Amino acid sequence: MSATMSSAGEADRPQPVVVSAEAEALSHSQTTMKLTPSFDLFQLLPEEEGGHIPRAVAGNRQRDDDVLKVGTPDKLWDLKLEDYKGLGGKKKIEKLPDPFKMVEKELKPFSDSIKELVSTDQPILSMAAKHFFEKRHGKRFRPAIIQLVSKAVAACPPEDQSVEGGERGRNWEQSGASEVSYLEGGSVTTNNHKGSDVWRKQGQLGQIVEMIHVASLIHDDVLDEADTRRGGEAVHKLYSNKVAVLAGDYLLARASVLLARLENTAVVQIMATALESLVAGEIMQLKSSPDEMLRMESYLRKSYYKTASLICYACRSAALLGGHAYGSTVATACEEFGFHMGLAFQIQDDILDFTAAADILGKPALADMSLGLSTAPILYAAQEFPHLRPLVKRRFKEPGDKQTALEALYKSDTAMDKARDLAQFHAQRAVDALLRLPQSEARDALLRLTYVVITRKK
Repeated sequence: MSATMSSAGEADRPQPVVVSAEAEALSHSQTTMKLTPSFDLFQLLPEEEGGHIPRAVAGNRQRDDDVLKVGTPDKLWDLKLEDYKGLGGKKKIEKLPDPFKMVEKELKPFSDSIKELVSTDQPILSMAAKHFFEKRHGKRFRPAIIQLVSKAVAACPPEDQSVEGGERGRNWEQSGASEVSYLEGGSVTTNNHKGSDVWRKQGQLGQIVEMIHVASLIHDDVLDEADTRRGGEAVHKLYSNKVAVLAGDYLLARASVLLARLENTAVVQIMATALESLVAGEIMQLKSSPDEMLRMESYLRKSYYKTASLICYACRSAALLGGHAYGSTVATACEEFGFHMGLAFQIQDDILDFTAAADILGKPALADMSLGLSTAPILYAAQEFPHLRPLVKRRFKEPGDKQTALEALYKSDTAMDKARDLAQFHAQRAVDALLRLPQSEARDALLRLTYVVITRKK
């Protein structure tokens, strides 16, 4: 990750993975990407909670650009989620395209193809790895996002990425786009996208993302000693810790091979950083200081590392595979959408941890509290009830701590509402990022998916 910081105060901020500036510098050349974590590119908290818009750096310079919309009508240009049913308004979200139906046919062979991708000569490893893909796999949320983003990007005209002097690619921000000039018309369009090599690689990216995600879940369950996952037994409970760790490692190895076969070194760098972020999230979760345990910003950064990073880096990668440069308006909008969508998803998950039964959620209720972790609802309750703060700082280790915290949460008139408002803040920011792209069925389906993320009950 880049040593670039977006404000002076960040130099003192604890980093989950410590890499010296010298070691980081040695790994870079003039053409390698110097990625900045997305929480230093886009807004993490609302202004009223101390949040701010990070300064413009490589990766977010085009975050407010509406060049793609010039001269193109957009019936949803000012969409606000609060205007829809369930979030305070009367509009029906069903008027927008159904995101899962739109990619249903493309995702239908997903299970079969991904099971083939993880096949191995070692039956026990293959069985353990396939366990996740066969048991209650749900709607394939991440691959669906990648497919929809890829379709939305195909509707975006390529931007002129030439630099001073008319040369292209000297600055890494203007590079990273896959070669697509061989396509009819010289660029990806909605007409030539489906069935093309670009389409195939973007679909493969969705498979890679799911494999990385599943591997992280298998490893998480071993670390957390969880008994269930997605409503079924955890892999390490079915087999053993050793087999579970190897199965996770095997999935990551296969994902790495498939990633290299996308033949885009920029995408490899971006997705490798996503993988590093997952590990950083686990380390941050284990090593956070007592004071950090109370900070909403620390909770959101951990959520970024563990959940949002994979989604937002995959969204930007889909844009690059579609022929758009790293620093383009399209690629920037895609990462910003994924960043806010991922955080909204995680916050809603944390709300459901307190409101949904274990059989609906697919994992043990109050799982985070059992691990000593405080999420948005508890942190807001601790702001209201000071007696909760020592409990949060000691990770609920004393007898009765969890019960005391729960009683305070359910007694609070504001904690749950504030957590929902935070999820909606990020969901609206995700919508705002999407609205910088030209209107298309896929983009509008992503708008609906963002609504679904914060109104779902499981």
